[in-house]
Amino acid sequence: MYAVIKTGGKQYRVCAGDKLKIEKLEADIGSEITFDQVLMVGDGADIKVGAPMLRGATVIATVLNQARGDKIKIFKMRRRKHYRKSQGHRQYFTEVLIGGITA
Repeated sequence: MYAVIKTGGKQYRVCAGDKLKIEKLEADIGSEITFDQVLMVGDGADIKVGAPMLRGATVIATVLNQARGDKIKIFKMRRRKHYRKSQGHRQYFTEVLIGGITA
């Protein structure tokens, strides 16, 4: 069984036992969170699609980690103008373990 959920402005296809790195959520490590924005649930040939969300469908996940991703370097330059700008960014994320899917 799998589901397509929406969180942090992105959509993810999840199954029970999957580990995901999603946009940062305000939750403690070890706590359970519920995703109620489920777009689709599939089980073999049986597929349920919401319009846009499925009513009563939820995905339960456990928070494993709150961390920051790898550093991304941003470098801007205009040739012959003496303009150089260097910047770095590390995005916060939440790592979750998908527990169960209810439709």
